[in-house]
Amino acid sequence: MSEILLEKLKTEMKIKPEKAALSLENFIREYTEKLEREGVILGLSGGIDSAVIAALCVRALGPEKTLALIMPEKDSKKEHTQDAINFARELGIEAKLVDITPYLEELGIYKLFPLDKILSLGKLKGALIRKAYHFYERKTGKLPFLESLSGFKDKEFNSYLAKGNAYYRAKHRLRMMLLYLYAELENRLVVGAANKSEYKIGYFVKHGCDDATDIMPLLNLYKTQVRELARYLNIPVKIIEKPPSPDVIPGLADDEEVMRISYERMDLILLALEKNWKISDIVKALEIERDEVIYIKNMMQKSEHMRKIFIPKDY
Repeated sequence: MSEILLEKLKTEMKIKPEKAALSLENFIREYTEKLEREGVILGLSGGIDSAVIAALCVRALGPEKTLALIMPEKDSKKEHTQDAINFARELGIEAKLVDITPYLEELGIYKLFPLDKILSLGKLKGALIRKAYHFYERKTGKLPFLESLSGFKDKEFNSYLAKGNAYYRAKHRLRMMLLYLYAELENRLVVGAANKSEYKIGYFVKHGCDDATDIMPLLNLYKTQVRELARYLNIPVKIIEKPPSPDVIPGLADDEEVMRISYERMDLILLALEKNWKISDIVKALEIERDEVIYIKNMMQKSEHMRKIFIPKDY
């Protein structure tokens, strides 16, 4: 019975990439025309989601109407920036490289953590942050990412959690502002790269470059489905296969390390919950602990406020 349930879930996760690509290209084209824009703009990070968006935009409108902003800062891995530059060249699109480090310094973001004092120690900076992340988990029995989805009232180490949120979220919000600056100067549509997996669990920055956009073509696709689409679009293997990374905090370079679950397993849980499966059936089909399903549900519930704006019912 469990094997039948699992096979059913995996079948439902499958997409027809050719059909999906055509539909998304039409979607991008339709809204570019509907909103009377002369082209599109996107943030290109060197990761799979933004690479898929860039490829779809080129297929929809052509390289001459697609602009990419590559916006590294001093915590960014040079490898990701170079991958973004190389892919933009491969697509034949214009790419503007904007180092956002000076803006973040002016805002005092880097001073939230005294990392500048140990910059000369190289990888030690990342190692110290990773150690602190795991220390919090051991000390409190709670995952920092899950704790950071809501406020920090009465939580242990709340000042550090608050500073951590402010530290990395400012980077995405600054990138959003730059995208809209160029978009409005050149009459372009801002295209976002968030996927369904990350959106459902709150693995994005509210009002950041992965949230505040004009259109979000991948928001109905789970991460594993984005990977399937990426293979169809001939995205470079290096980009498809490298570990997904937020690339905003040194030492926390892997999404799955931050979330403590693989996208493959998380996507199947999310899909099962979307299909209103019983928790017992999910546990049986995936051969996992009940706590793992509860963990995913908790992330969805705690991040609800990030996906909506609350207004009073009556006046």
